[in-house]
Amino acid sequence: QVQLVESGGGSVQAGGSLRLSCEASGYTGSSLSMGWFRQVPGKEHEGVAGIVKYGISNYADSVKGRFTISLDNTKNPLYLQMNSLKPEDTAMYYCAAQGGVLRWWNLLRGPSFGYWGRGTQVTVSS
Repeated sequence: QVQLVESGGGSVQAGGSLRLSCEASGYTGSSLSMGWFRQVPGKEHEGVAGIVKYGISNYADSVKGRFTISLDNTKNPLYLQMNSLKPEDTAMYYCAAQGGVLRWWNLLRGPSFGYWGRGTQVTVSS
């Protein structure tokens, strides 16, 4: 059973930065596809960024140029560097993972991922 634990959330003013981390454990395969999603109350999960082995990544248009997703190795840990934060980035951020190598166009789709963390809150004030 894969377990994902997020950390690094918090409160920051607009224009500031945060780095989220996700530690994965319990996976015995050769590689994981991983991603970050966010959700605000009353709305669907939104794919923020995803990455697979070899560094192939995909980003939501709303975060391109501001957020960077990275892996230290093929599995762990996963990071999301968030710069130039805006109030509309306020959300609960979730780490997600799926065994194997997802196609890049599936990295922002929630149903592509079978494992989810509990989330870390990010609040950006204006």
